[in-house]
Amino acid sequence: MSNFKKISFDVNAPRTEFHNNLSLSGCEVSYNNFAPNSAVPFVHSHKENEEFYIVLKGDGELYIDGETVSLKAGDAFRIAPLGERCLKSGKEGMTVICVQSKEHSLGGFTAEDANILQDKKSPWMK
Repeated sequence: MSNFKKISFDVNAPRTEFHNNLSLSGCEVSYNNFAPNSAVPFVHSHKENEEFYIVLKGDGELYIDGETVSLKAGDAFRIAPLGERCLKSGKEGMTVICVQSKEHSLGGFTAEDANILQDKKSPWMK
């Protein structure tokens, strides 16, 4: 299976980055567990990369361009490269997935980029 790579990771670890472990070449993905009332220790922006976040559980706040936005489980948001950002968790902590990729680099979306292989069947497609 040269076109596939799978790992297992500790879902309770503070942070896991997947680019090296999965040989990612088009994006950076991280899984982040913030302890209660903790924060990223710096404000940052990016040169070229946008970030996409999904809040999986807990709650917190996003500092973005001088403003504060409340976050909760089920929220998803994008930050442009130049957005000045910092995350802080609430009293129960917060778990987020962050996907970082070069802005405007996506060549197509799921249906536009897919090659439907009509002559191929998976074991459950009888």
